[in-house]
Amino acid sequence: MNDASNADIAKSATQAAPVSPPEQVRSEGDPAVPVWRRPVTLALAAALVVVCWQWYDTRSQIAGIREELALRLRASDSAAGESLSLAKQAQEAVREAQAKLALIENRLAESQSQQLALEALYQELSRSRDEWALAEIEQILTVAMQQLQLAGNVQAALLALQTAEGRLARPDRPQFISLRRVLNRDIERLKAAPNVDIAGMALRLDNLIAAVDTLPLQFDQRTQTAPRPAAPTAAGRIWERVVTEVWDEMKQLVRIRKMDQPDAALLPPAQAYFLRENLRLRLQSARQALLARDPARFRADLETAGAWIGRYYDGRAQSTAAALSSMKQLAAASINVELPTIADSLAAVRNFKVSREKAQR
Repeated sequence: MNDASNADIAKSATQAAPVSPPEQVRSEGDPAVPVWRRPVTLALAAALVVVCWQWYDTRSQIAGIREELALRLRASDSAAGESLSLAKQAQEAVREAQAKLALIENRLAESQSQQLALEALYQELSRSRDEWALAEIEQILTVAMQQLQLAGNVQAALLALQTAEGRLARPDRPQFISLRRVLNRDIERLKAAPNVDIAGMALRLDNLIAAVDTLPLQFDQRTQTAPRPAAPTAAGRIWERVVTEVWDEMKQLVRIRKMDQPDAALLPPAQAYFLRENLRLRLQSARQALLARDPARFRADLETAGAWIGRYYDGRAQSTAAALSSMKQLAAASINVELPTIADSLAAVRNFKVSREKAQR
């Protein structure tokens, strides 16, 4: 662009020289004027100087531009090298991050699989624990119901229900709320039931049955022997010994006992065994009537047993009097009481087990 400008300037200077005709005529007509002083020569020289200066300036500018461009290129190369190095480092960092991310994903997958396995194991253990708890509660309630039906043991049934409700009352078992409601209803019914100590009465009858063999019979009481006289002389001792031997022989042949009641003599001594066995059987029958809630048979058996004791046993003995007093107290007690049942709780536990088994299939 600078070369074109210089050419335009030179052309302009060349074309401008003929504009002054008088001077040109003077120069051409005056041969004494030197060539170098002619206007054309001077104009050409000036134009040449201008062109040279512009060429030099242009080269200087181009050289400066080249140096600046070289500096910028070197800076650009350096920056590009640094960028390439940073890019390589970034790529390596990305690869390392991807490797670490893959490792973390693998570990996360393993952790998730382990967590799922642990959750499945926990659920299995939880189901097994619940099944064990339900089986144990069912067994407890079955035994308690048998005790309640056979022995009327309200306290044992109440304790069994409270134990079962306590097993299900844990905070991590909300699925047993409906079952606990049924248990609480039966608990309230048992608490409101009349307190008839059937088990205690049965225990007293067991003690009476065990004491049958220890009760003294009337004809087992020996007559008290008369006081001995003073010691005889030596001669009298011989006769005393003879009489004693004769008397001992006679006692083996005849037995004389004092009976307060005339009917007792009708019972031979050999029949004492059968009397005790019949009394024991009568008391056992009274115990069965007690457990069966049969007040008529219960009182009839106790009255019969009391009549036998009063007729054939020694009423002056303390054990006989205690036995008769216990029989009277038992006969006066009311056993015809309708006790509540825990069948609802037992049925609820069994239905809950069946529903869980169906849900797991």
